[in-house]
Amino acid sequence: MTTSAEVGRVSGMHLLFYTIFGDVIASSTPSLTASLSLLLSIVLRILGLSTPVGLGLFSPQSPITSGMAVPMQQGHVTGTSDFQVLILGGGVTGVMAAKTLHRRGIDNFKIIEARETLGGRMKSFSFGAAGREYVLELGADWIHGTQTNNGPSNPIFDLARKHNLSTQPNHYRGSMTTYDHTGLVDYMQTFNTAVDNFAALTVGGVDTTTRSGYALLGAKPRTPHEAASEYYQFDWEYAQTPEQSSWLASSWVTYPLYTSQSRLLFRRVMIKSPTRSQIVLVCPQPCCSSRVFQANNFTFNRDQGGFSTENLLTTDQRGFASVIQSEAAEFISEEQVLLNATVKAIKYSDDRVWVSLSDETSLSADYALVTFSLGVLQHDDVLFEPALPKWKSEAIHGMAMGTYTKIYLQFPEKFWFDTEFALYADHERGWYPVWQSLDIDGFFPGSGVLFVTVTGDFSKRIESMSDQVVKAEVLAVLRSMYPNTTIPEPDAFYFPRWQSDPLYRGSYSNWPSSFLRSHHTNLRATVGQRLWFGGEATSFKYFGYLHGAYYEGQKMAEEIVNCMEDGGCDGLPHVEEIPCSHPYIASDFI
Repeated sequence: MTTSAEVGRVSGMHLLFYTIFGDVIASSTPSLTASLSLLLSIVLRILGLSTPVGLGLFSPQSPITSGMAVPMQQGHVTGTSDFQVLILGGGVTGVMAAKTLHRRGIDNFKIIEARETLGGRMKSFSFGAAGREYVLELGADWIHGTQTNNGPSNPIFDLARKHNLSTQPNHYRGSMTTYDHTGLVDYMQTFNTAVDNFAALTVGGVDTTTRSGYALLGAKPRTPHEAASEYYQFDWEYAQTPEQSSWLASSWVTYPLYTSQSRLLFRRVMIKSPTRSQIVLVCPQPCCSSRVFQANNFTFNRDQGGFSTENLLTTDQRGFASVIQSEAAEFISEEQVLLNATVKAIKYSDDRVWVSLSDETSLSADYALVTFSLGVLQHDDVLFEPALPKWKSEAIHGMAMGTYTKIYLQFPEKFWFDTEFALYADHERGWYPVWQSLDIDGFFPGSGVLFVTVTGDFSKRIESMSDQVVKAEVLAVLRSMYPNTTIPEPDAFYFPRWQSDPLYRGSYSNWPSSFLRSHHTNLRATVGQRLWFGGEATSFKYFGYLHGAYYEGQKMAEEIVNCMEDGGCDGLPHVEEIPCSHPYIASDFI
């Protein structure tokens, strides 16, 4: 039996250790915070004391309600805790899944998030010299498609309006200046031709690379100007090259246009229903003859169920993630979120899922929803027991993860173009090509902030280099663009390393050639009856987009609740053997 004196001794020691460590934790960096929090937890466990609960999730400096990364004194759960649902990942999919569970009356869930705040790849940071700092976005930056009249609205646009997010229309093609290695050169006619080629390309296709699609349409870039213009239309959107991307999939995620060239590749079919008629394109290939493809864009084309062609760039000094954090604050309590917690292993059976964290905490639940990025799954950063079935692994490794890197610079004063965008054509395709000015009316006038975007393999290349080497290359390009201007050293310089970050392993998904619709079905499918998967990559219509992540969170949570109410289910189905993806057999060569 514990005496009152012993209780007093324990409480006093508890207060002493928490006071000593607490002040240090509160003033440390996020990585040091995690280490000190773990050390404090170990000390208290040795002494038989409980780990103190951290700051409230919705305090003024809460990681949920703040767009900036704020160190959090987060306690660690010990032993095994039972939940109805574990949501693994606190990005858009995870938060929207939690909201859907709450709306359906399920509150016995827990979000496990490795970062110190909710938001996933919606990640902002403070950039600039002292006294000239701005909150800018490292990850998701745009709302792609908003709303046309009273038509369907992008749910991210709805959140932005609800939470008063500051945004500015971004004119992808209407505000452009062009350069090459000699300086200012007007090749807008070449650029506009690339726009037309891209529109013809994205009407539809067959299962080959986009590069093949371009070639079949007679669009083969032969000059640096043509290559840079093509890059702006394609790589800058998909974060990978035409050689790495599916011609077929590009038809439903970008701007559509049915052209005379594409008519040569498809049969036109009129489909009629009591309410509407539409012309669709039927693929004549044997392996897809039963599939109907149409010139469709599910994001931008209002006639095909999209939102609008408008793109909004966030300028909000709370950070873009504030919309998802503010939404979470309306229904999530601090007991329902565990931050700074990295999942290391997932064990699943027909009646339960167990999750092990990096601090050896173990949690269990009736169901688990995995919302990690596709890149994390591809890198085997999380151990599954038993190993994921072959059909699932094939789907995970068959889809591609693109990398999109924004390189920020701040100069003492502006010396560059007055348009929103600039395009630089180098002899090497993808060499620091797309530039955007934030020192412009509507954005951050007087900020001196400029950024350049690189993608794909070039992003991976610069991640392996030092900041100083990358900065030197960027400044060399600027000096080529402005040969008669003395380019100073920037006051601030920064770029993220998405590919090498174990929490992301890339920026967003892309659909490669030979990745079939059935593969995507398997990417989305449940493993067993308890292990569910969701994220932007599992969205067939909106992969790569924030609204894809939003809808997938809703969808998967609805399915899980339906399973609960039905007393169990088999989950989302998979395709055990995918047609037209078998090895060749001897008779094929006769």
